Amino acid sequence: MSNQSMSFKGLRLLVVDDDFDTRKLLTYLFELNEAEIITAASAAQAIAIMSFFKPDILISDIYLPDEDGYSLLLKVRNLEAKRGRKIPAIAVTASTSKEDRDMAFLAGYEIYRCKPIDLDELTFMVASLVGIDNRLEILECNKAKASKQENFN
Repeated sequence: MSNQSMSFKGLRLLVVDDDFDTRKLLTYLFELNEAEIITAASAAQAIAIMSFFKPDILISDIYLPDEDGYSLLLKVRNLEAKRGRKIPAIAVTASTSKEDRDMAFLAGYEIYRCKPIDLDELTFMVASLVGIDNRLEILECNKAKASKQENFN
C-alpha cells in the first residue's frame, strides 16, 4: 500500500466475501481511510444487511457459498431501485476466465478484478466509482508544503 492516504469519510461500503481474511483486510483498509464498512460472508447475509444499511458501493466475490455474486447483484439492484438508488459494484474473484468476466459485466458490475487485489488500485477504483478525487487534495497539500518551504527560505 502506498503512503498516500485517501479519505473515504462518510462513505458506506458493503463487502461480501466468504473468505474471512479478505473481509478483515478490506475492513482494515477502508476503516483506516475513514469509511463505514459492513461485511457479509454470504449473499443471504448481504441482503439481510441491506435492510438496515444503505451502502454507497458494493464489493463482492463472485463465488459465494449460498448463491453467486451475479444473482446477489441483481437482488441488490432491485432493492436499491425501490429506494430510488443505484449503487456501483465491484466484482472480486479468484476466477480469471473471460466467461466469468463477461458474465460479471452483463450482470451489472462496473469493475471486475481478480484476486489477489492490489489495495492501492482498489481504493482508487472505489474513489472513482463514487466520485471522490483525493488527488486534488494531495496536490493542494503539496502546494501548501512548497509554499511553506519558500516562505522559510
